[in-house]
Amino acid sequence: MTSAASAPVRVHLGFGSNLDDPAAQVLTAVAEVGAIPGVTLVCCSNLYRTTPLGPAGQPDYVNAVAACDTTLEPHALLDALQAIETAHGRVRAERWGARTLDIDLLLYGERVIADARLTVPHAELAAREFVVLPLLEIAPDLVVPGLGPVRKLAARFDPDSVTRL
Repeated sequence: MTSAASAPVRVHLGFGSNLDDPAAQVLTAVAEVGAIPGVTLVCCSNLYRTTPLGPAGQPDYVNAVAACDTTLEPHALLDALQAIETAHGRVRAERWGARTLDIDLLLYGERVIADARLTVPHAELAAREFVVLPLLEIAPDLVVPGLGPVRKLAARFDPDSVTRL
C-alpha cells in the first residue's frame, strides 16, 4: 500500500471533544490536520454543542466537520488523524465515553471502504445529527456514497438538536 494518492481527494472529517476546553481542542485539531503533509484544509463548519451519546454524566460535546483535500491514502490519513488524537491525550477506554478529542474519517471522496481498521463512509454518519448538520453547512450538495444526498439525510433531524456556538 502506498501512502500517497495520485491526485488530491476531497475528504470530510468529523471532530468532537467534551474534555479539557472542548472548543479549543477541536479548533486546534482542525489546524493540526491542515498542517499534515499532503493535506490541505478547505473549510470547516461552525462549532456545535451537542448532548453526548454515551454514558450518562458526561459534559456536552463540541463538534465540527471539515473538508480537506489530500494526497494521502485512506489508512495513511487515518494514522495521521489518530496521531493527533493521541497528542491531545485521547484514551480509548470506554466506547462513547468522554474524550479530549475524536477525529473521524467520514468520507474519502466517493470511495467505499470496509476493512478491519476503517469503514468509509463512516458507519454511524447518517444517524448522527452532530455530523450531518455541520456537513450540510459546508457541503449542501454532497452525495454520500450509499446513503444519498446530505440534504435528504439532514431533513430527518431537528435543526434545533444541535446548538451553533
